[in-house]
Amino acid sequence: MDLRKYLQINNQLTWKQKIRIAFEIIDSLFFIHLEKAIHRDLHSGNILYSKYNDRWFISDLGFCGPADKSSKSIYGNLPYIAPEVINGKGYTFKSDIYSVAILMWEISTGYSPFIDYEHNDYELAMNIIDGMRPEIASDTPLEYKSLMKQCWDDNPSNRLDIQSLREKMNEIHLLYQNMPNEVFQAKKLNNIEIKISDTSSRLFTSKIYQFDNLLDRKNTTEAIYSKVYDFSIPDNIDDFNNSSNLRVNKTSRISSNFKGINKGLSKVFKPLKISSKDDIRNDHKKVIMRRTKGSVNDDDEIHNNPNLHSEDQDEFEIPEDGF
Repeated sequence: MDLRKYLQINNQLTWKQKIRIAFEIIDSLFFIHLEKAIHRDLHSGNILYSKYNDRWFISDLGFCGPADKSSKSIYGNLPYIAPEVINGKGYTFKSDIYSVAILMWEISTGYSPFIDYEHNDYELAMNIIDGMRPEIASDTPLEYKSLMKQCWDDNPSNRLDIQSLREKMNEIHLLYQNMPNEVFQAKKLNNIEIKISDTSSRLFTSKIYQFDNLLDRKNTTEAIYSKVYDFSIPDNIDDFNNSSNLRVNKTSRISSNFKGINKGLSKVFKPLKISSKDDIRNDHKKVIMRRTKGSVNDDDEIHNNPNLHSEDQDEFEIPEDGF
């Protein structure tokens, strides 16, 4: 049985059990890295449980994907792929560590990561590069949470190596062996409900990804957790500055990550609804223009004279650099 199915069936694990699972996965990866091998495709579908030995093992050792894949493509399971790999930097020992961090999150919650991005690979890829990570459950032990966050850091140099991670997780593992077996009650995150019958096979298997339009984007230094944000322009124009400043301050980490996107990339990721402060200001100017245009006297001769207006005038917009 793989880890994904195990977590779906056993949805009331104690933290003692969860930490043991995480430790045994890390312990298995330790011996893979000890042989100077990189797994390249760690995800919960190839973490296997042996009832006979009552232990967890990593399968598909050293699997690199199809031999005929192009140099620009990536083979793996997107929610578990490190941002630098998505960005074309290639797999390393530290990219395996990133995948382990996502597995640690999956063990802690019982959920598959980024299930709400099931049909949008491009948006998920860009958001991972820009620092988005799954939301951490509130009852996650502090030591476990700290390790997880360090191991999914955008900068591979900031992640622990497998030996350090194994030592630290072993300390947590030994600590929890003496704790009572209190049943962990899973909490819903971001209104995502996971049902065995509803989960798509798309997230359960590895495949080839090819992101031709992704640029060499700079990773953020701080993780952004997946949540839903509301953006709106107030009806009262006089209150616009106060409200927009409030919203921009709340989302400054997110909006700053999208300033470096060029025109070609922005076309590919049209579904994104996050706006920068300048975008809100420009939209506000358009609102003012529409209100000004609507207040023109219809009886005015100049306004009604078609010779004094260009055919494109109704589509006039304020340029991004202002008046």
